[in-house]
Amino acid sequence: MIPRYTRPAMAALWSEANKFSVWLDIELLAAEKMAQMGIIPKGAPARMRQRARFNVRHIEKLEETTRHDVIAFLKDVGRHLGADERFLHYGLTSSDVVDTAQSVRMVRAGEILLDSLQAPIRRTASLARKNIDAPVAGRTHGVFAEPTSLGLKFALWHADLKRGRRRLKSAIHSMAVGKLSGSVGNFAHLDPRVEAHVCRKLKLRPAPISTQVLQRDRHAEYVFAVAVLGATCEKIAQEIRLLHRTEVGEVSEGFATGQRGSSSMPHKKNPIHCERICGLARVLRGHVQTALENVALWHERDITHSSAERVIIADATILLDYMLSLLDTILAGLRIDRSRARDNIRRLGGEMFSQRLLLKLSEQMGSRDRAYALVQRLALAKDSEQGFEDRVRKNAPIRRYLNRDDLDTVFDFRPYLRRARAILKRALAAP
Repeated sequence: MIPRYTRPAMAALWSEANKFSVWLDIELLAAEKMAQMGIIPKGAPARMRQRARFNVRHIEKLEETTRHDVIAFLKDVGRHLGADERFLHYGLTSSDVVDTAQSVRMVRAGEILLDSLQAPIRRTASLARKNIDAPVAGRTHGVFAEPTSLGLKFALWHADLKRGRRRLKSAIHSMAVGKLSGSVGNFAHLDPRVEAHVCRKLKLRPAPISTQVLQRDRHAEYVFAVAVLGATCEKIAQEIRLLHRTEVGEVSEGFATGQRGSSSMPHKKNPIHCERICGLARVLRGHVQTALENVALWHERDITHSSAERVIIADATILLDYMLSLLDTILAGLRIDRSRARDNIRRLGGEMFSQRLLLKLSEQMGSRDRAYALVQRLALAKDSEQGFEDRVRKNAPIRRYLNRDDLDTVFDFRPYLRRARAILKRALAAP
């Protein structure tokens, strides 16, 4: 991933140096257990740990000849081990090391993502509480529907992010497995106790069964969980973009001191960070397709997944980490115009209250269909200079059934907000 979208912790995690460091740890842990079992000399692991080191550039140089990164790594490390070099990678196959190390890094990346997710979860809860009594136009199909609570919009995002957290935790658990079972997964040259020891030390579980590789449905589940969280970030960012529009103006992305929105139009304040999240979410979704393609490998394994995973797994976690951080920045600087939200509701002259009027009339008229036809006719009378509420209050058939007090209750914000706090409490309490 390009540096523009890479935060330091993820950059360090997915560096080549860290990859080789985890590989070396696995090799030394395997040797440690084999020495305990008497397979290799007891003093070998201590000597190996003391002498072992690697040079990333030298490994890359060796790979130009070997065309095999694990062999290049083993040759580089082995040159420092002397006679103990023969106990390095003893009974192992490349994927024992590569796949187990990949699991270690994916679990750690998931933990970083969970940490990054906490801030927007807290931020949406705070926004929900602060705005729970603020009315805003509810919209369906992009069209004004009925008034609702602005706080419930933020509470919905809060619940969305928490569901994403649950999915990610589940995917991390599925991914927290290792394998040191040999070239076709049958432990022909290695005791399962070595696998158990290495996995325990790395805080993984031994995969119950594997081939030469861990099965890629685990990786697909993980990438999917990352992409769904990215889609949730996009959902939030897209809604802010829609509310930011000049003709809406209810919620808008912050605009920093010194920031400029356009090279040619000085008045512009564009939702550029929200647009960035929406664009990056598209990249994440593309990685899901690749992860799914990696599930079906030939026989015990082929190598078609390898090149793809070098790109998609690091990139997906790096991108989501960046998106979550950017989302929190957006939420922290969000500008909310409550008066504009009220004005937008009033702009229709009371049309948003049509359902309350329909229900009241249906009770009195004894026919929902007749009441609906009457209310719809008044709502669609756009040629009138009067607003919907004025037309309703002056309409003789309606006045026959509903008095002034009845109509006052129809055109009242409070019923649309009366259960908002109860809904908020339920959303915040959900895991």
